[in-house]
Amino acid sequence: MKKILALMVVLAASFALIAGGSQESSADDGTVLIGVSKLLSHAALDAVEVGMQDYLSGTGIPVRYDFQNAQGDISTAASIAQQFKSEDCDVVLGIGTASAQALANIFSDRPVLFAAVTDPASAGLVADNYTADPESNVCGVSDMNPVESQIQLLAEITGAKTIGNVYSSGEQNGVVLMEQAKAACEKLGLEFVEVAVSNSSEVMMATQSIIDRVDAIYIATDNNVISALAAVDDVCTKAGKPLFSADPSGVDGLNCLIAWGFNYNSIGVEVGKLIEKIHNGENPGSLGTVFLSDPADFELWFNLDTAEALGITIPQDLLDSAAVIIQDGVKTEK
Repeated sequence: MKKILALMVVLAASFALIAGGSQESSADDGTVLIGVSKLLSHAALDAVEVGMQDYLSGTGIPVRYDFQNAQGDISTAASIAQQFKSEDCDVVLGIGTASAQALANIFSDRPVLFAAVTDPASAGLVADNYTADPESNVCGVSDMNPVESQIQLLAEITGAKTIGNVYSSGEQNGVVLMEQAKAACEKLGLEFVEVAVSNSSEVMMATQSIIDRVDAIYIATDNNVISALAAVDDVCTKAGKPLFSADPSGVDGLNCLIAWGFNYNSIGVEVGKLIEKIHNGENPGSLGTVFLSDPADFELWFNLDTAEALGITIPQDLLDSAAVIIQDGVKTEK
């Protein structure tokens, strides 16, 4: 457990924040038009929007927004990108991999930002995750999670030997996270059972297809799956299997045993900071990819009601480090 706690403090110590410099255009009246394309709506992606707006509202930069939701459809994300080009947006933000890719494919002369993209390099948004490219017009904030540490925590607390995972086969973010989870299980000596979905409507059936073959379910920050987390939670609850979510923002009101991951509002704040830097003359490409490294940007949740129902005891040292504990139906935030 001490190893887990240490990892929670230093899990992102190797991540880098890269900065540099150039200029962004703005509307004739000085107002910056920001086009925001979100792959779909769920608590984490919505929190990115809120964090960005909250930060920019305190900068004095005059901004207006065009918020669009692709409803999980890649062709719609491409249409939104064309719409933003027709509107002559000054800055565009893609929240989620597919939305960011669509914007990067259309815009070459305006700043393109991404948020909640796990591996920007694999998604083709940047040439390298850790090296800035001054020639590029793309920068953003990753939500790379400590997948191995998350799975290790799940296994140690529950005793699970076989971990199940539902992922989106058509979303680069989902594939990357599934592969990381699989590699983590192999390293930790655990069995791994994965099942793919093409959209959120398939999540419940996919979870049902593997629930009897696994000891616990691990759900990464896969947008299609996270948007249907309640369905996963329902299947796990009925089967008496523990559920781990890498997105704490989506577990409120569910029976999810453990959630450990980003506070996505923090990702939105970092996006706001990038927009401010660009507005002040810095070149997007020189800003590169931001990886959050402050432990305060992560949250650990435990549901003690679920733990009791499953006959699981959460060690006190982990409870002491948790940001949120749910017990007797009451949510306590530290």
